[in-house]
Amino acid sequence: MKITVIGVGKVKERFFEEAIKEYQKRLGRYCRLEIIQVGDEKTPDGAGLALEDQIRDREGQRILSHIKDGAYVIALAIEGRMLDSEELAKKIENLGVKGTSHVIFVIGGSLGLSGQVMDRADYHLSFSKMTFPHQLMRVILLEQIYRACRILNHEPYHK
Repeated sequence: MKITVIGVGKVKERFFEEAIKEYQKRLGRYCRLEIIQVGDEKTPDGAGLALEDQIRDREGQRILSHIKDGAYVIALAIEGRMLDSEELAKKIENLGVKGTSHVIFVIGGSLGLSGQVMDRADYHLSFSKMTFPHQLMRVILLEQIYRACRILNHEPYHK
């Protein structure tokens, strides 16, 4: 299975880059992993709702340009469904059983995801009601994908 992670904004801190590289290496034995960074838009202080919508839309267009037809898209969103690690593993397994060969996880920028991206998504996944920096969320997501792969292969993992 191919798994793509699309994230808005660049990873700037070295320690996040190192963690991402480590999980890329670990996941290499379970799936074909692709990580795509799309440019973020600067949000001026005091930006109104209309400007925030425009920013989300511009970032959303960049995201959508990387989504291939036939891919199963999982958007990370606070209002999405929360799963535990075993449930995420089962979700990934069920997608494979149903013939899905490409799963795309999408992480929005500081303003979240555009309506177009949310509409394109096949599933909305929430990790928490809290907001996380996009750089940290990439590490958390990759760790959970790795954990799901370990679960599906009946390998030990920390509970």
